[in-house]
Amino acid sequence: MKKIINYSSAVLLILFGFQAFGQEMNSRDLDNFRFPDQRGINQFEGKKDTTSTFDGVKVRIGGAFAIQFQALDHETTGKPLNDNGDVISLIEIGNNFNLPTANLDFDVQLYDGISMHLRTYLSSRHHPEPYVKGGYIQIDKLDFINEGFMEDVMKDVRIKIGHMENNYGDAHFRRTDNAQAIYNPFVGNLIMDGFTTEVGAEVYYFKKGFIGMLGATNGKLNQGVDNPGATDPSIIAKLGYDDYINDDLRVRLTGSVYHTNKSANAYLYSADRAGSRYYLVMEQEGATTKGNFTSGRFNPGLKNELTAFMINPFVKYKGLEFFGTFEMATGKEEAEVDSRTFNQYAAEVIYRFGNNENLYVGGRYNYVDGEMKGGYDVDISRFNIAAGWFMTKNIMAKLEYVNQKYDGFLATDLRNGGKFDGIMAEAVISF
Repeated sequence: MKKIINYSSAVLLILFGFQAFGQEMNSRDLDNFRFPDQRGINQFEGKKDTTSTFDGVKVRIGGAFAIQFQALDHETTGKPLNDNGDVISLIEIGNNFNLPTANLDFDVQLYDGISMHLRTYLSSRHHPEPYVKGGYIQIDKLDFINEGFMEDVMKDVRIKIGHMENNYGDAHFRRTDNAQAIYNPFVGNLIMDGFTTEVGAEVYYFKKGFIGMLGATNGKLNQGVDNPGATDPSIIAKLGYDDYINDDLRVRLTGSVYHTNKSANAYLYSADRAGSRYYLVMEQEGATTKGNFTSGRFNPGLKNELTAFMINPFVKYKGLEFFGTFEMATGKEEAEVDSRTFNQYAAEVIYRFGNNENLYVGGRYNYVDGEMKGGYDVDISRFNIAAGWFMTKNIMAKLEYVNQKYDGFLATDLRNGGKFDGIMAEAVISF
């Protein structure tokens, strides 16, 4: 494992060196892409711009590194039993560094108005070996058909096709994606982490601050031609508004839906195979970092007939910003007759200050409640306080206090009366 991590890090450093060599002559910024550094904070969909700077194929090799120091404690009153009738206890955890993670990104301008993105996880909590997360081709102009073809339409339209991170909700724009943690003011993602990568296409419409998106996927996380009748296509849609009211005030409000009528296993809340940031919390004795990679998260187990709605308000006034999440997910497991519903609420308040807003402090409250299989109700709450410092636009450090509690779980569930809390420190490099 250490050899893999060291090799991955060396490759990224070498590639970065080649990129840095030519930076004075060639800017690394590409049309219609989100900035991979501090400038990407509070960017959502990449800026739509048909005034291209294309003068030939251009490749930007980038990536990210992240490492955390974890000092968390956990406890439980749950008493699950093993096959021998012995009580299962929580694994003992201490204070130390977590496994470093690394990403490798290729962003390519292939033609005037056509670009490509590919992300590879060089090392992650669940996969210490490199593997491809996904990628897409993005079309903002149709000049490859004929110069000026449908330019009046394409000035407001974008098409994305690929095995890619699907644009459900706005929370995924602020989440940590393995080593890409520079957009997240906190260390962890939401308790119910609505994120998935599926093969499909999304069509966007941008007009005077209004945003519309309609997409369809094949409903599969793991691609293959087997079990052809087990999965129906998934539909994703988003509608919203995002604009500056004046020089100091920006307002964004979006609503999104994800729906799949039939799936072998809907992965909306379990698709992130990189892993949670809170290592081994609320895990039983014998758990491993790689095998028990979802620590601290919650998957409601809504595998079939899943419909999820997410509403996200975002307001930024000078250095003060608010980001909210309301989410409702309804579905069931294959053996269940009736559907169940889970709700998620989250509110973040961040204050950015200093030179170019390179410092920030903030807090987040996250609450999930709903009905478990078996007909009983549970809830999970989390409170975070964080502070961060952008040493440069590519380097940041953040410190977080987290407190998460579980309520309503069965006495035989390890999460019954569960709690974890403590300090997380994280260093991030992104370019």
